[in-house]
Amino acid sequence: MALLRHTPLVRAVQLRALTISCSSSIGTTSTVALPPVSKNKQDSCVLLGMSELDLQQLAIDFGQEAGWSVGRSPIHKMVTAADGTVKLLIKLEDNRLVETVGIPVEDDQGSHRLTACVSSQVGCPLRCSFCATGKGGFSRNLKRHEIVEQVLAIEEIFNRRVTNVVFMGMGEPMLNLKEVLEAHRCLNKDIQIGQRMITISTVGVPNTIRKLASHKLQSTLALSCWQSHPLFYVVQLPPSVYMLQIRNLGKRLCQAKSYPLDAIMKDCKHYFLETGRRVSFEYTLLAGVNDTVEHATELAQLIHEWGSGYHVNLIPFNPIEGSEYQRPIRNQYVLAFSAALESRKVTVSVRQTRGLDASAACGQLRNEFQKVPLLAGAEVQQSELEMAVAS
Repeated sequence: MALLRHTPLVRAVQLRALTISCSSSIGTTSTVALPPVSKNKQDSCVLLGMSELDLQQLAIDFGQEAGWSVGRSPIHKMVTAADGTVKLLIKLEDNRLVETVGIPVEDDQGSHRLTACVSSQVGCPLRCSFCATGKGGFSRNLKRHEIVEQVLAIEEIFNRRVTNVVFMGMGEPMLNLKEVLEAHRCLNKDIQIGQRMITISTVGVPNTIRKLASHKLQSTLALSCWQSHPLFYVVQLPPSVYMLQIRNLGKRLCQAKSYPLDAIMKDCKHYFLETGRRVSFEYTLLAGVNDTVEHATELAQLIHEWGSGYHVNLIPFNPIEGSEYQRPIRNQYVLAFSAALESRKVTVSVRQTRGLDASAACGQLRNEFQKVPLLAGAEVQQSELEMAVAS
């Protein structure tokens, strides 16, 4: 599937057969034969088509002077794991590299799913010490078509439709919420991926979960966390904004601003009440840091305090080069942690580890090709972070 886009980009839409969908605002769509393009208009389109040749002709019909371009970002590197997971490194027009992952799954009933794990930023400004993406630095937010084309690339590699999309790749989606929402609209309305098949992940940047809730999406909110004690919970904002070092059990996980756990939980409850969609806690298990039964008991107490509508997904740490953290032993700690939650009536699952032999941890593959951490764009992102916290 090719891509025809006009700069400056505002709307992401899809071209199928001979019709064109063009959106003027989130949630409103009109279908026309050939939408006029004004040179002075800032609201423009991305059109997705079945072949590049068709879109090249369409660009000619529109008029080359209108600024339309045809094509997709090329795949710079592809790595396939023994379990069928595929990680792609996509090279953008400014030569930046982003990752996307295709995860094929066959469940016990024999049905097949194909999940695309997509990035929302080039790198990540949050710099969590257990994440490979943060070690590679941050450059800029992705545009909506750069998010959508990750899903198209996965579909073409597997030669089948993507059934699920998770915004769990490189970057913090809530710090690029406008483009993420536009990409979400395109994936749902134009590529026909159900909203309930889409998950948006966040570390819980202040004031952004309520903004997301206001759009009343039917998608799952996933809160990435690593502990549950209200004295230790932090939102992992970079030291360029906050210089406070937070320590937990002697381990410096990140440089961050303290954000009360009650505030995060209140935002999550608001999301559940506004959308009717449960919130998933993506709990990263770090050996010797947060993987004991005592930690599980604390987490269960927290969840019960805030009522129903929550699910815990345990994620054993993916080892990354140069990290001081270790993956917990599954039979000794992971299963015990899961059992402790289940015994306390908490819905829990353990994420199946996929693609460990394909640099599966987020940011690992990019860091193999980009040896020097990114610095560009830091000033812009600092301003966005300050605005998010202040609003």
